[in-house]
Amino acid sequence: MDFLEDKFNDILDRNETIFWTGIPNFWTWMFTAVPVLVIGLFWGVIDIGFSTVWLYKAPAEMNYFFIPFMCVHSFPCWGSILYVFYRYLSHKNVAYAFTNKRVMIRSGLFGIDYQIIDYDKIQDIQVNVNPIEKICNVGSILLNTGNTGNNSNGYVIKKGFRGIENLMKFSAGSRRFHLT
Repeated sequence: MDFLEDKFNDILDRNETIFWTGIPNFWTWMFTAVPVLVIGLFWGVIDIGFSTVWLYKAPAEMNYFFIPFMCVHSFPCWGSILYVFYRYLSHKNVAYAFTNKRVMIRSGLFGIDYQIIDYDKIQDIQVNVNPIEKICNVGSILLNTGNTGNNSNGYVIKKGFRGIENLMKFSAGSRRFHLT
């Protein structure tokens, strides 16, 4: 996977060596959009039903208000469809790497974003396999930095490698490198 290492060359420090690179499994990456899509389509069905009744019963002059209102009100529907396209198009830019110094997560659609976590910031590593990942024979490694970010409710934000293959082999290696 030399082509993946090239994706991180611009942000490598001097004397930093990449030990592993990977990308998320496409199907598990796309499946994360399914709950959003289901809720959005449910919202859309309700909006279509409401719009049909309104347009049939309401006076025509009320449509000048109603049509723009429904375009905004139906955002969960069309927004969920756009989210599926975003996930599809952004998959090609997602890559993971761990080096002798830190963990790097590359993502983005129009611009490339990097999340970098130094090993001394990692408090806990969790290896998870949800039912969809089990079907695809992949899993996730979540990194807990103890950081809640801008999250005022105190929930810890976990970053990590999602949908990776050979999970147990990788997680054993990541613990070894985490300790050095």
